[in-house]
Amino acid sequence: MQITHALPRQHPLTIEQAQAEHMAAVTGIYAHYVLNAVCTMEEIPPSVAEMHERHADLRREGLPWLVALSGAEVLGYAYAGRYRPRAGYHGTAETSIYVHPAQHGRGVGQALLASLVGECESMKLRQLVAVIVDGADTTGSVRLHQRFGFRQVGVFAQVGRKFGRDVDTLLLQRSVAAA
Repeated sequence: MQITHALPRQHPLTIEQAQAEHMAAVTGIYAHYVLNAVCTMEEIPPSVAEMHERHADLRREGLPWLVALSGAEVLGYAYAGRYRPRAGYHGTAETSIYVHPAQHGRGVGQALLASLVGECESMKLRQLVAVIVDGADTTGSVRLHQRFGFRQVGVFAQVGRKFGRDVDTLLLQRSVAAA
């Protein structure tokens, strides 16, 4: 799959399935969030080798891992992972989206989420879940998900801890196919 989005930049924005050659850039984008934001509860950035393993695991399961590209430059990525490992949850996936900090507000996240939802619909998944840490740096992510039909269905109070403070996680959910 390759989707082209018309955005003002030197090269058009394309959304493609992530490949091994994208993992170094993906690792760099993710490392920024690990070290500077509460949107992930990881505290040590994974290596490129670890990101290759994560990518391979999702692809073996047939789940989408997408990259947003401008030419050969990775501007962001998104994937759907299994919500829980037990068989009864196999119709539900958890979404994750990370956009290069220099690309915020340029439609990259919107293009990624639109494509990710489309991929999940084509896979006949029933539900998508987004688990978003409640914080000043995550309000854009909440708004983005809401634009795509996700609705807040719960809050886990103080289940995370990062940068020396307790954080809540918001649970958002969206149906993707008729049950």
